[in-house]
Amino acid sequence: MRQAGLVSPSPPAHGRLASGTISRPTIDWEQRYRRYVIGADTVATACVVAAIGNFFGARDAADWHEKWGILAFATELLVLGTLAVTRAWAPAVLGQGAEEFRRLGRALFTATVVLALAGIALTSRNIKLWIFVAIPATALVTMTARYLLRLWLHKQRNEDRCLRPVLAAGSPATVHDLITRTRKFPHLGWRVDAVCTPDGLGPGGDHLDGVPVVGRLSEVANHVRRDGYRVVAVTPDPHWSPDRLQRLAWNLEGSDAEMIVAPVLMEVAGPRLHVDAVLGIPLLRVSMPTFTGGRRAVKGVVDRVGAAVLLLLFAPLMLGVALLVLADSRGGAFYRQRRVGKDGREFTMLKFRTMVAGADRARAELADRNEGAGLLFKLRRDPRVTRVGSVLRRYSIDELPQLLNVLTGSMSLVGPRPPLPEESAAYNPDIRRRLLVKPGLTGLWQISGRSDLSWEETVRLDLRYVEDWSLALDTVILWKTLRAVVHGQGAY
Repeated sequence: MRQAGLVSPSPPAHGRLASGTISRPTIDWEQRYRRYVIGADTVATACVVAAIGNFFGARDAADWHEKWGILAFATELLVLGTLAVTRAWAPAVLGQGAEEFRRLGRALFTATVVLALAGIALTSRNIKLWIFVAIPATALVTMTARYLLRLWLHKQRNEDRCLRPVLAAGSPATVHDLITRTRKFPHLGWRVDAVCTPDGLGPGGDHLDGVPVVGRLSEVANHVRRDGYRVVAVTPDPHWSPDRLQRLAWNLEGSDAEMIVAPVLMEVAGPRLHVDAVLGIPLLRVSMPTFTGGRRAVKGVVDRVGAAVLLLLFAPLMLGVALLVLADSRGGAFYRQRRVGKDGREFTMLKFRTMVAGADRARAELADRNEGAGLLFKLRRDPRVTRVGSVLRRYSIDELPQLLNVLTGSMSLVGPRPPLPEESAAYNPDIRRRLLVKPGLTGLWQISGRSDLSWEETVRLDLRYVEDWSLALDTVILWKTLRAVVHGQGAY
């Protein structure tokens, strides 16, 4: 059944159809969304190129059609061509994750290089305008358009629209984990509509977490062809030998289903995973995490430059906050606390004071009321927090002085949460991997719930950042931090 529009809810994938037919419940909205993205990129590029060409070409109207018009047209074709070649319009990357913006950036960088080489070959002085003005302006406009489209798509998914129906196949425990994650993060676009298990049964008989168990693992391909699931998510189970996985892939050929296999290394992702063919055998190669090198040097420069710029922008706000803190209660405007940074080195972290003077000494008296997860000490209604302090905490304004820590190199703009010395002393070897990189002013924990997270989830997010760090991931985290701060979720 075809949907009438992009926002129409996807029909339940487990509804059976006539024998031999394949339902395509999400193909329509996926194709339509892809057309919207392509259209937005095309219009954005055309508008930017036309505006720049008209503005600068008007000063040289005599040969506008000969020079500016040709360059404008060639630049637009080049940008759109590189977007297509780098697969920046691939449905698999649209609407989620940093990969969409990474491919967009790669395409625009490629266009810049090609333009520069063309300028050298043609000895054209006018090419500089398109390299240093047109391409950066196109990047700004297209990324903004993509982000707005993504916000709209995520809104639809939160309302149970524009979702890909998933058939999960694996052990009940691993399928349960997949169902939990897809329900927690609907913006990722997956909805588990059916399950296959080794014996065709779930803990609740014919259901697992409210999702119907439709058959055994050996019957996955039959259910996909009959019911038209869009994604087959294969989760770990001893049943899945290499031969059976290969046979399943063959049996899914000709359907619209995308087969996705969850690796054993569940928390390793992003730029560290590579698929190589060695002697005809597909191998999953996991590269080592990068803690030094060129990208880390770039991150260091971005940290210091970004911190300096933000300090200049927020200087009036920080001055006003300092005066409010002084007027609200006795004590200084700033709070200094020892924290543990990269490689276990301690440093003094700065914050605006949000508690009454001597609050540290009163912590022992409140130990039995601790609501923090794991090693963390947190109280939703901490009696030590001042009136001004509660507002500063809600919107993370108390953390602005940490920009000075970033500027001096003891912290980064993005990274794991900086632990207290007593917390760090209790770390086991696995958790101590958080200390392989600089702690951050913000991080995955900041955009995922902050103090509402469990200790295990906080550690998992920090370790995921350490393992899968990239400049693109930092950019996404910084952007999402703005929304997290405005909403104030999990801040107390």
